[in-house]
Amino acid sequence: MSTARVNAESLLAIDVGGVNTRAMLFDDVEGRYRFLGVGVAPTTVGAPFKDALEGIRRAIDRLQQITGRILVDEEERIVIPSMPDGTGVDTVAATISAGPPLRVVVLGLLEDISVESARRLAKTTYARVLDCIGLNDLRDLEARVDVILRLRPDLVLVAGGTEGGASHSVLKQLEAVGLANYLMPGDQRAEVLFVGNQALREEVKAAIGHLGPLHFAPNVRPNLETEQLDPAQVKLAEIARSIRKRQIKGIEELDSWAGGGLLPTVSAFSRVIRFLSKMYSSEKGVLGVDVGATAAAVAMAFSGQLKQGVYPEFGLGRGLAELLEYCPPEQITRWLHLDIPQGYVQEYMYTKSLYPASVPATSEDLAIEQSLAREVIRLAVNRTLEGMPARENGPAQDLLPWFEPIVAGGSVLTRAPNPAQSLLTLLDGLQPTGITTLVLDQNHLAPALGAAAAVNPVLVSQVLASSTFLNLGTVICPIGNARPGTPVLRLRVTYEGGSETSLEIKQGSLEMIHLPMGQRAQLQLQPLHRFDVGMGGFGRGGSVRVIGGALGVVVDARGRPLELPPDPHRRRELINKWRWTLGC
Repeated sequence: MSTARVNAESLLAIDVGGVNTRAMLFDDVEGRYRFLGVGVAPTTVGAPFKDALEGIRRAIDRLQQITGRILVDEEERIVIPSMPDGTGVDTVAATISAGPPLRVVVLGLLEDISVESARRLAKTTYARVLDCIGLNDLRDLEARVDVILRLRPDLVLVAGGTEGGASHSVLKQLEAVGLANYLMPGDQRAEVLFVGNQALREEVKAAIGHLGPLHFAPNVRPNLETEQLDPAQVKLAEIARSIRKRQIKGIEELDSWAGGGLLPTVSAFSRVIRFLSKMYSSEKGVLGVDVGATAAAVAMAFSGQLKQGVYPEFGLGRGLAELLEYCPPEQITRWLHLDIPQGYVQEYMYTKSLYPASVPATSEDLAIEQSLAREVIRLAVNRTLEGMPARENGPAQDLLPWFEPIVAGGSVLTRAPNPAQSLLTLLDGLQPTGITTLVLDQNHLAPALGAAAAVNPVLVSQVLASSTFLNLGTVICPIGNARPGTPVLRLRVTYEGGSETSLEIKQGSLEMIHLPMGQRAQLQLQPLHRFDVGMGGFGRGGSVRVIGGALGVVVDARGRPLELPPDPHRRRELINKWRWTLGC
């Protein structure tokens, strides 16, 4: 049965980012949904406008110029639904990542169980955990109340007690937030999300329900062995939306256009990654990475089971200077192919924090920004992998699991001078394993599609099946131990026309195999020296069909984890060799 619709509905997707606001239009073209265009304008959440609508209107104006469609009336209001003459749109979907991270305090019982689960829940959206208070915390009640009053959190997450488990201890933990909210002015009281023992709902309501906004979500730790964050993530996204509507002028109107469906950008992005994981082989997961100005976000999905992380401390915008707290400058400068003083790199980071909308003006600035992206990707992915149970679909616990595909977004990747630089940045930052496809979300469509899924799932499936996303290439990363120069993989490529080429890949090398964009080929792989390419175990090979991307097929045999020479001169020579190989 065809998924084309007789009465197709047009959709306008709006994303309010930390630096840019985007308006994207989707509509029916010859029986199938297509992405028609995007308008981009600076976000106006901050000074001097302090009104998100100004940036939204400018983005829509730009979209109207590009597409020739009229989407708003004379009073600059979106025309919903569309008119017979094509004016307006039928539905609106909206996402937001702009604004300061939510300020969160976590209350729980055991530090490594309920407190840790609540902390992980907070990291699934744009939030900073300011303090964690467990049962064994040595601070008395007065000190705990003082902490909450001083930090002025937007949200207090309360966890603890397995289902049918602890009750008195959980209620005892509520005293601090109850007293703190009682002492705060009514309009400054923290919202409270209770994600603990569900048998205590009525007692929790009686204790603190009259002292501020109180929400409930299923227990994040129903038993000691099980962590379930998904149901609570939905409620957390709703709370984040309500807080943003109070914090940022214009967001309430945007939410009304979207029928109350405004989502945090990361929630919408993660929906698409989860959707793709159900479409692709269950033997591998799907990975999504978004390197934004507000935060770095990572979503991993295995057969529909999602794990996501949002890290404002790794954003490439106003908080960029904070990155130095998590990695020393030499961790960043090690990726540079140019000889740039460490002091200049730090100065660039501080300047970028002050002017997050600025773009690299020199080759040195571009090299620094791409080096920052490598380190941010590495840190964010490793942080997301923490606490994940050991999986069979991966070469080793300390390496990236098998993924197919890997979807990446963020201006630092999409505005690179050429796709080779985007691909090398991802290879260095992610260090993928086995066989995967690297896909670039060059128009920032993934969040838009995730937001649209609730109102038009057919549109999402058809746009994902189109060529809107850029296939950077198939990447083969053999995993194992061997001396540099040792042959580790034999590879035969059979092209559509019947011609063949054979290669022997050596450890430490980076090779690119020419395969035109969209052209198919059959790869026959035979690992040597018990190397693993994800085809069933050490030394096992096989055949796989691939489609050419912007860089054809890339074989990355540089080793995992990737180790760079300690000598700066030799290191830059090696990095420049890799850049030359890929055509950076």
